Amino acid sequence: MRTDLFPPIAPHRHGILARGDLHRVYWEECGNPKGIPVLFLHGGPGAGASPTHRRFFDPDAYRIILFDQRGCGRSRPTAELRENSTQTLIDDIEALRIELGVDRWLVFGGSWGSTLALAYGQAHPDHCLGFVLRGIFLGRRSEVDWFLTGIRQIFPDAWQDFVDALPEAEQGQRTPQDLLTAYYRRLTDPNPAVHLPAAHAWSQFETRASTLLPAPDLPQEPNGATLAISRLEAHYFVNDLFLGDGQLLAQIGRIRRLPCTIVQGRYDTVCPAVSAYELKQAWPEAELVMVPDAGHAALEPGIRAALVRATERYKLELASLVAP
Repeated sequence: MRTDLFPPIAPHRHGILARGDLHRVYWEECGNPKGIPVLFLHGGPGAGASPTHRRFFDPDAYRIILFDQRGCGRSRPTAELRENSTQTLIDDIEALRIELGVDRWLVFGGSWGSTLALAYGQAHPDHCLGFVLRGIFLGRRSEVDWFLTGIRQIFPDAWQDFVDALPEAEQGQRTPQDLLTAYYRRLTDPNPAVHLPAAHAWSQFETRASTLLPAPDLPQEPNGATLAISRLEAHYFVNDLFLGDGQLLAQIGRIRRLPCTIVQGRYDTVCPAVSAYELKQAWPEAELVMVPDAGHAALEPGIRAALVRATERYKLELASLVAP
């Protein structure tokens, strides 16, 4: 069974989905128009989809659908927080499904994408074929607190740089709430001289903690992409991901009948493995693949191989469920 990414592929069509008066959501479609529909949900919130994300799927077997969530990537306006919540993203996914004439699709998401995949699936289980989830984040306060201060236990140097990027007077007691409040204030400040350095520090911190081995591609300059991911992550964190604490585990019964593969790096410090383990406990029928030599990033070799194996498995298992 194949374990490496498929060759680069270009979309055969793309478009913009108008969502109300404010948001314009970019989408694209690749692969086989008559294949198994699969929806790719990127992380962040705010990271956007990239050409590499198309390559987890066999283009001869899958109808590959990607989109940039509100406020990031090729969607507009960039880094926009108004009308941007988990529920509006779920509504966007349903609008896109209807726009593209998809009945049911396999839902593939990593990190925040796993959160959104579970939330969407629980809201619309009858439109899902199954799930491939990576680097599980269940949107709980304990997970947000871990990101803001717990990572210090593993990456004290990266965490110190993250804290020191704030003026000392704004650091408070360096609790999760203090740091989140200070960063959110700076990231939402209209002055680029204030929000861009904060975005750069946030993005550097996350990137440095995302791989088992040192990350080769740290963000070098603050820009629109680093602002989108940093501002949107802080926005969602401040609002508790727009989810009830423990909601995704409590409502897992809505999708337990569907197949699911969970891919988790053992040494993931951004989204620690305990969340994937607890998801498996709540969803015994799901397959948990614990990658022994990986952190959080989707393109680490062991993670990448496990994800491709999963999509190769589902192209066989789900083919009979999709009308020719």
